[in-house]
Amino acid sequence: MSGLAEQPLLPTAGRSPRASRGRTHPDQAFTSLGPFGTQSTLILKVPSSMAPGEKIKAKIKKNLPVTGPQAPTIKELMRWYCLNTNTHGCRRIVVSRGRLRRLLWIGFTLTAVALILWQCALLVFSFYTVSVSIKVHFRKLDFPAVTICNINPYKYSVVHHLLADLEQETREALKSLYGFPESRKRREAESWSSVLEGAQPRFSHRIPLLLFDQDEKGKARDFFTGRKRKVSGSIIHKASNVMHIESKQVVGFQLCSNDTSDCATYTFSSGINAIQEWYKLHYMNIMAQVPLEKKINMSYSAEELLVTCFFDGVSCDARNFTLFHHPMHGNCYTFNNRENETILSTSMGGSEYGLQVILYINEEEYNPFLVSSTGAKVIIHRQDEYPFVEDVGTEIETAMVTSIGMHLTESFKLSEPYSQCTEDGSDVPIRNIYNAAYSLQICLHSCFQTKMVEKCGCAQYSQPLPPEANYCNYQQHPNWMYCYYQLHRAFVQEELGCQSVCKEACSFKEWTLTTSLAQWPSVVSEKWLLPVLTWDQGRQINKKLNKTDLAKLLIFYKDLNQRSIMESPANSIEMLLSNFGGQLGLWMSCSVVCVIEIIEVFFIDFFSIIARRQWQKAKEWWARKQAPRCPEAPRSPQGQDNPALDIDNDLPTFNSALHLPPALRTQVPGTPPPKYNTLHLERAFSNQLTDTQMLDEL
Repeated sequence: MSGLAEQPLLPTAGRSPRASRGRTHPDQAFTSLGPFGTQSTLILKVPSSMAPGEKIKAKIKKNLPVTGPQAPTIKELMRWYCLNTNTHGCRRIVVSRGRLRRLLWIGFTLTAVALILWQCALLVFSFYTVSVSIKVHFRKLDFPAVTICNINPYKYSVVHHLLADLEQETREALKSLYGFPESRKRREAESWSSVLEGAQPRFSHRIPLLLFDQDEKGKARDFFTGRKRKVSGSIIHKASNVMHIESKQVVGFQLCSNDTSDCATYTFSSGINAIQEWYKLHYMNIMAQVPLEKKINMSYSAEELLVTCFFDGVSCDARNFTLFHHPMHGNCYTFNNRENETILSTSMGGSEYGLQVILYINEEEYNPFLVSSTGAKVIIHRQDEYPFVEDVGTEIETAMVTSIGMHLTESFKLSEPYSQCTEDGSDVPIRNIYNAAYSLQICLHSCFQTKMVEKCGCAQYSQPLPPEANYCNYQQHPNWMYCYYQLHRAFVQEELGCQSVCKEACSFKEWTLTTSLAQWPSVVSEKWLLPVLTWDQGRQINKKLNKTDLAKLLIFYKDLNQRSIMESPANSIEMLLSNFGGQLGLWMSCSVVCVIEIIEVFFIDFFSIIARRQWQKAKEWWARKQAPRCPEAPRSPQGQDNPALDIDNDLPTFNSALHLPPALRTQVPGTPPPKYNTLHLERAFSNQLTDTQMLDEL
């Protein structure tokens, strides 16, 4: 074939036949134009620089893309989830053909999700609701504790020497305001001309009683001196939130702090209320300095207060009552208290099987300025409960029989998360200063008394004394009245935080009372009844009784039906989970496994992909920051830079390719040169044409 001219080798596009049979290393192919247009292909075998393990890994990554939780992007993760989840709506979004159908499935799926969230929210709210059940039992009932107090705390004849100066100034204030003194038969012998002559008014000087005229702003007339004086500070009307006062003149008193720079004036709609409040403040100050034993002796004994006693048809006496001293009501006596050995019970309903007592009130021993009504107070409570006589006591009239019928109601409430009640008050941050079981009233009064000790340095007289505290008085705490009124005003306006801290008790007993009155004794029976009672009380009193000194009290169960009000959860945990499953199955054909799958994909895999991306970016940024700056490395020779191939710019021919030297081993070309010993000639046509065959034969 020497007569044939050398033809250039043309590179052939595509892979070699061997590469097409599964070879992973690339081959270099060159095509040569033979005589009469025939083509010959020269295959150059090029060895691959990739390791076998890397080749397999690259091919697996190419043919098997990473999906599922290890997907590199959120889009691929969402697509994988929609194709593999058991919730049909998400799958239909991906596999549906057509934009309209896909949009419809998106709308259906989002609507179902919204309905599920709405229904589940309603189920959660209903879980924290309670259902109330009422049960009525007929059984033998324990009789409650009954505390009875005389409205007048101390006998006037015994306590008069402590209150003489206060009463004299009170009478003088009444005379100055209304023009008449207070008169009683036992005080007719007193000389009013000698009242306050040459003596400095001790109580009026400390807390002056003032008369305010609406026409003169900032001025008031002193009751005792009759002079006008300037009034500074705020004016607080005790009834301003309830009623509008149209009177031109109002009565009040002024309270100031220690330095008299901060004052508050309290006015009242009536002179009666002002004088009684003024008298009560001084009364508490005086009695706070009297020892408890002396105050007990100045009050009524059980034998004096209780004339007769019957319970459940059996006679009883003062030994069945327990002494309870109240600061504002003196000696009170509790029947069926917890200190008794056994709690009494009643076997029948009706007035004949309850408690019947006749009380000796002794109106002549009443303090005229402290109390304005006659009678007694009674309160029905549990054995371990403190009797708040002043707050919820029922008044008993004299010369009347008061019948109180009871119905017992026992309530049981659920604590958190259903309500904010407390079982025993241990979770309430208020110290119980009462020697009784927890109740809402105990918490409120304990909170106020604690604040009183903190702010004013002393305790208010009408409440129990906290540990390591003393009752307020002028000598040790001169401005305690001003502090008390300011604190009480803040308490009523819920500024102390007591109402938000105190909780209602979860279980309590309540007696619904029905009260009826009748005149007692009757005109016919008093002729014999009063002499008999006078003879019975002859050892305690030395006077003839009249009906205004007596009061009769009947306390009984109307029936033995006990009503129990109990709260129970409207839904249990089992019912809540069952309802959740029903909603998920109805709207999304979903189960608990689907819920776990949603949590895994949307709350674990979703954020892990974001975390991986951020971590990779952080690593790249840190690597760039830590890498030292170095001069540019020489550019590695590429295939066209190989000096072994740099012979000429013409394409190699068959003969020239056979004489090419091998590539230098010291340099790694970007495109490695072919191995020339692997070159072989392939014909472009499998069968030679007849005309070319004739030429060969020639």
